[in-house]
Amino acid sequence: MSQSQMRVSDEDRERTAQQLQQAFAEGRLTQLELEDRLEIALTSRTYGELLGLIDDLPTDQPQVDDAVELESQNGTIKRAGDWAVPRRLRAVSKYGSVELDLSEAVITHPVVDIELDLAYGSAKITLPDGGVANVDAFQSEWGRVHTGDVPGRPRAGAVHVVISGRTKYGSLTVRYPRRRWLGR
Repeated sequence: MSQSQMRVSDEDRERTAQQLQQAFAEGRLTQLELEDRLEIALTSRTYGELLGLIDDLPTDQPQVDDAVELESQNGTIKRAGDWAVPRRLRAVSKYGSVELDLSEAVITHPVVDIELDLAYGSAKITLPDGGVANVDAFQSEWGRVHTGDVPGRPRAGAVHVVISGRTKYGSLTVRYPRRRWLGR
């Protein structure tokens, strides 16, 4: 199934509606164009329908490389906060670890492929809420692979992370962000 045929979520529809309203506020769309496009946006079922509504408008989305390789001999490879996630990410480290926090990242495609090549290090991947991860293609000879309550099958509207690769002595942990409780 192509990305344009994938079903969209309410959040996707809302994000597109906000882009259309911003374009109207900037004078890029007339009132009639805004109304017509909003009606379609709020009833769209696929990404193809949504993208057709905004493809003639400028975008503030950062440009994302299709494939990125991160490498370290013994340090920690770490990405967190507001960063652009490529479609394919390869992390290589002989003695170090990998920490990828996708919970606040910009992810512009429904499937992210992460390949880990670790000899002695471990990896921790934090998914955005609702994300899913397939770890079937990851091997750990002496460590463990832990996904907790993270589902492995694709879900409509959720980012799907496919993790492959290996570690000899390390482990892989895939989880959701920790909740911070403010209590008094």
